[in-house]
Amino acid sequence: MLVIENLSKTYGNGVKALDDVSLSIPPGMFGLLGPNGAGKSTLMRTIATLQPADQGRISFDGIDIGAEPDRLRAMLGYLPQDFNVYPRINAEDLLDHLALLKGMDDRKTRRAAVEALLVQTNLYEHRKKAVASYSGGMRQRFGIAQALLGDPRLLIVDEPTAGLDPEERNRFHNLLAEIGQDKVILLSTHIVDDVADLCPQMAVIANGRIQLAGAPADLIGKLQGRIWRKSVAREEMEEMRARLPIISTRLQAGHTVVHVLSDQAPDESFEAVAADLEDVYFSTLYPLKQAAQGD
Repeated sequence: MLVIENLSKTYGNGVKALDDVSLSIPPGMFGLLGPNGAGKSTLMRTIATLQPADQGRISFDGIDIGAEPDRLRAMLGYLPQDFNVYPRINAEDLLDHLALLKGMDDRKTRRAAVEALLVQTNLYEHRKKAVASYSGGMRQRFGIAQALLGDPRLLIVDEPTAGLDPEERNRFHNLLAEIGQDKVILLSTHIVDDVADLCPQMAVIANGRIQLAGAPADLIGKLQGRIWRKSVAREEMEEMRARLPIISTRLQAGHTVVHVLSDQAPDESFEAVAADLEDVYFSTLYPLKQAAQGD
């Protein structure tokens, strides 16, 4: 169990990236969903012991991360948002080097682990190619391979599918699902479908605070019967935004479709629609955007 208690972090420029964040994260996949600048990466780096918090406490399976960071690092796998590699080293040699840095001193055991991870991430046939020459999806799979060195009990992946094409994204999802049974896996993303597809528990973070947490199905259930849809002309949008709580807009076949949050139909031209996780996400962010516009 990963437990985060009253965590706050303010940078030197005055930006409050985390504001009294508390979460309890059980084994399995946990999705941390939020827009860019919400505080996701700051939280990931703090959990990974790469930066201290100003206040609060993080513990993992009884280990106080602030007091004993090295104990956490021994059981941690981390794939940061920006994952850089040595440009001229092939995947097999680089993974072997990283395994050595992680304390896997026995060469035979280390090489066996490297080979197994290259097979698991579907990179074995490309093991002699430089990682710098890999596609975005292949590089992300290599990133997971290095994060899994040493069989970590806590795995942090920060925006892992950003920029991936649909095929690579599906492959990456399958890989995460395969390894996510007996570890705590914290998946930070702004892509709603990543959480919908993978995570039995989730939280929404925005403005450095946890705005919502729970099981996606339960959160979706609370919105059922409260989401209304209508296709509108572009020139209608400004007037409609002024009088209705439009939580999201999307283009479908060249038309603008709005989703409105309301306990009853705004008028007879709206149709009820089954809520989904996007509606949960956007309805959570809506009051924050309204408050920001009012400032």
